[in-house]
Amino acid sequence: MTTPLNERRIANAIRVLAMDAVQKANSGHPGAPMGMADISDVVWREFMNHNPTNPNWANRDRFVLSNGHGSMLQYALLHLTGYDLSIEDLKAFRQLHSKTPGHPELGYAPGIETTTGPLGQGIANAVGFALAEKTLAAQFNKDDIQVVDHFTYCFLGDGCLMEGVSHEACSLAGTLGLGKLIAYYDDNGISIDGEVEGWFSDDTEQRFLAYGWQVIKVDGHDADAIRQATLEAKAETAKPTIIICKTVIGLGSPNKQGKEDSHGAPLGHDEIVLTREALGWTDEAFVIPEDVYAAWDAKAKGAESEAAWNETFAAYAAKYPAEAAELKRRLSGELPADFVAKADAYIAEVNAKAETIATRKASQNALQALVPLLPEVLGGSADLAGSNLTLWKGAQGVQDNPAGNYVHYGVREFGMTAIANGVALHGGFIPYVATFLMFMEYARNAVRMSALMKQRVIHVYTHDSIGLGEDGPTHQPVEQIASLRGTPNLNTWRPCDTVEAAISWKSALTRAEGPTALIFSRQNLPFQTRTQAQIENAAKGGYVLAEEKGELKAIIIATGSEVSLAMEAYAQLEGVRVVSMPCAEEFMKQDAAYREAVLPSNIRARVAVEAAHVDYWWKFVGLDGRVIGMTTYGESAPAKDLFQFFGITTEAVVAAVKEITA
Repeated sequence: MTTPLNERRIANAIRVLAMDAVQKANSGHPGAPMGMADISDVVWREFMNHNPTNPNWANRDRFVLSNGHGSMLQYALLHLTGYDLSIEDLKAFRQLHSKTPGHPELGYAPGIETTTGPLGQGIANAVGFALAEKTLAAQFNKDDIQVVDHFTYCFLGDGCLMEGVSHEACSLAGTLGLGKLIAYYDDNGISIDGEVEGWFSDDTEQRFLAYGWQVIKVDGHDADAIRQATLEAKAETAKPTIIICKTVIGLGSPNKQGKEDSHGAPLGHDEIVLTREALGWTDEAFVIPEDVYAAWDAKAKGAESEAAWNETFAAYAAKYPAEAAELKRRLSGELPADFVAKADAYIAEVNAKAETIATRKASQNALQALVPLLPEVLGGSADLAGSNLTLWKGAQGVQDNPAGNYVHYGVREFGMTAIANGVALHGGFIPYVATFLMFMEYARNAVRMSALMKQRVIHVYTHDSIGLGEDGPTHQPVEQIASLRGTPNLNTWRPCDTVEAAISWKSALTRAEGPTALIFSRQNLPFQTRTQAQIENAAKGGYVLAEEKGELKAIIIATGSEVSLAMEAYAQLEGVRVVSMPCAEEFMKQDAAYREAVLPSNIRARVAVEAAHVDYWWKFVGLDGRVIGMTTYGESAPAKDLFQFFGITTEAVVAAVKEITA
């Protein structure tokens, strides 16, 4: 006998799929999916505007599962609503090369908007989605036709709210009035260690009211209450909304619901039998009745929604053809056809000027020249615009002008970077964010997520070494560059002068897949004279800046401010070449013949010099080489005194070359 179709039975499809997949994998988190099933039923079946047959439809609502350990919730939703995610894919949960990894990962299953798992970053990504939607809408929508008009829905849990990044991101979301961001807090009171009241007693309602959010509290298992709260959230356009949903983790499990036992482990075969009985679910594992599938199926509704939007966009294109073409270009991620040529012309101008300035100033000059060519650039700094030099003459803050191109992120390095990831994921923008290199550490995990997801986010870091001087070791980066260089998919540029700075910006802006870190100096760096061929080779990440005089006996490798030391040493030596390596990752992507031409393998006498931790460079100089750099933290003193004290000098480079060639 078939159980009558009702709302709870529809939601129970999520519960059984989650517990069955976790049990089959013998790994996973069934509690959150089972506890949030009723919320998901209302949000996904009644409010989410999406098209399962076209997951990349431009005006779709975005969904973020910030509590990503509950990934089976999202996989169940995608499967049930009609995405290309089969029941066999669910059976392969957490298995090698499956479309259903342990946490939602971008690029594996259709409909996954962002990789989540590191708690708190999902809600920060959602803030980025909402920021991108609001800014893009302000830039392109017309009074008579709205072509950018969608919501961002985010599920999050106790862990997300305990993580500090959620404070940074949600505080800014309230300040910016991101009214199309709706978050659902799974307030189940349970984390891995048990009942959270012993370590998480915040008044979440008052916290979010203080941020400037709309706050609504509901029973997370009352569909009517969730529905009404969502309608109220959508009606409030000036503030983001958090709906605090009181739920029972693992709802339906007679012996484990409401307990940490259901959080991060399979329920067990016996408990699953009891849960099926409690839910009135008579079907076998991974079997969903046809009437339940029909209730969830969103393909027809999604196709209708997209078709209606296509008609709207066609009308927009007919009336505003230039704007329509520009929006399509930006959403595709393609740069203007003439950008590369114009960037090259700018690099030639920089070379002709031959300026001796700080590379942070060279970076600002590059922004001034290149950003007007790319209206998709959305910049920002963590309260250091005057030091990072990230503002340019055409910059307009989004807090004053929603159609602007600059975000004053405040002192929120982690939140800023995670928000920028969401902006990039949304599409239509190339975000750059900036802080001192030392404070990259605050943002480190979000930088890693940029790289993991291969997003075009540009991370600008200034004050790149002990050269910043008197602020001392708390502000002087030592190990940070090596950390960035050790990050897969990330290109790290540390240019030595104005030309390399311009080249690094061109590389970052044209790199379609993957983030870039740009490392700039506080102090002035001397201009290095180059041929056109050397300018072209600089874009390869490493090149011969100074050819050897006579027979090649030794190679000096340097980056950033230390290239000038290498060049000064070069003037005192014979048989030595200087290799500038502003981006080792890009250099290692070149073919073997080019790398051999720059760093001949038969020349074992090599010296690397960089005012950063020495360990990174041994792979380039070999055990027979020498590395001049930092092995300790810095000190507080003028930069000149520090370079002398730590032995990062021209004299030290000359001595090292003479020692290994003796």
